[in-house]
Amino acid sequence: MSSVSFKKILVGFAFSPNLKANVYEALRMADYFEGELVFVHVGRKTVEKESLFKEIVASSPAQSKKISIYWKEGNPVTTLLQTSEELHVDLILLGALKRENVVKFYLGSIARKITRKAKCSVLLLINPSVERRPCQHIVVNGFDSPQTEITIGTAFMVAKALGSKKISLVEEISRSKVAVAVDDDRSLRQATLRKEELRKQEQTRVKDVVQKLAVGLTKDVNWTTQSIFGRRGYSIGHYAKVVRADLLIMNARENLSFIDRLITRDIEHILAELPTDVLIVNSKGYE
Repeated sequence: MSSVSFKKILVGFAFSPNLKANVYEALRMADYFEGELVFVHVGRKTVEKESLFKEIVASSPAQSKKISIYWKEGNPVTTLLQTSEELHVDLILLGALKRENVVKFYLGSIARKITRKAKCSVLLLINPSVERRPCQHIVVNGFDSPQTEITIGTAFMVAKALGSKKISLVEEISRSKVAVAVDDDRSLRQATLRKEELRKQEQTRVKDVVQKLAVGLTKDVNWTTQSIFGRRGYSIGHYAKVVRADLLIMNARENLSFIDRLITRDIEHILAELPTDVLIVNSKGYE
């Protein structure tokens, strides 16, 4: 298995100003991935709410062959996570408008908790839109991790589904690996040579991963590698923002030690800033 499939997508929705945009985005995603769509509202069900929601779904140009709607009460995080597990969901989709103050809290709390605990992949849309915005450039992590091969395969699958033609595979290299004190010309040359050596090693490793993928996934996609020296998670988020990527794809959190949990790591850096739409790939069960 070289990639994760998104055949069942769960969408948590609220009756906010961006409801229509979130619903339209969800229906488009289900259409692209040819998947089943599960809408979940955590809150009281009323005739007015149900009528409005069904009206919005019916008005969307994109439709899903199979749609289910659940109305549940309880804690949003617990309810969405439990429902995703009960229904064996492949992807949880959460959307919000970045410019709303209340949404800043939403993304900082609910989304962070869900991405930490979800047993499936999670897609965060920071700028959902009623009108489709093409996804032209995808940035994906090329970390040296057991999860990365499936994440890269998933990135090409997503690019094919969304019609994206450009993928940047980013390897973040810790500055500690250079480990040379630069205090004269000689040490500067040593540091430069060491960086170049690490860059070539990382690019070779990532290229080997891509070459193992099915030709159908990589065909017609312009992919490149990019090595960055810096803090893991933080650097790739900054890179995605600078190049104005439409989507950033990351590995899900790995099993961390107690000490690691006390320190801000990969996904936490991304969730703190959300430079663009973010897809967090959970490869558990696909390895």
